[in-house]
Amino acid sequence: MKVLVIHGPNLNLLGRREPEVYGRQTLEEINALLEAEAARLGVEVSFYQSNHEGEIVTAIQGAADDCDALIINPAAYTHTSVAIRDALAAIGLPALEVHLSNLYRREEFRHRSLTAPACVGVISGFGPLGYLAALRLVPELASPGEFL
Repeated sequence: MKVLVIHGPNLNLLGRREPEVYGRQTLEEINALLEAEAARLGVEVSFYQSNHEGEIVTAIQGAADDCDALIINPAAYTHTSVAIRDALAAIGLPALEVHLSNLYRREEFRHRSLTAPACVGVISGFGPLGYLAALRLVPELASPGEFL
């Protein structure tokens, strides 16, 4: 099973960006945790990070031919991007949305996700553990009738 993990805008600043909200782990450290867990699970994982909406859409579209599932943290685009939502819906791959912080404990404008309806589920508020939980769920997505 091949999984693409997509990190949205400003996640390249993890570790120094508002550590009281996002924690002190860097994106590289989170990716290393995911690589180790993927090896344990027998899952192939790759990573993509962009601060640009169109590039994220292109990465999602490209995953349709090469991957079995997506894990995505659309970051700020969660609340604004119809384009990312439409790309997730168009490719027909199961996607899990992940957020480091609990969106519902934050500003009200963060309480609405435009991208979540195009995903199988959302994991929010568990820091890097949310990414690990999503990765552990991915093999279950191979049989969605049994999972859902």
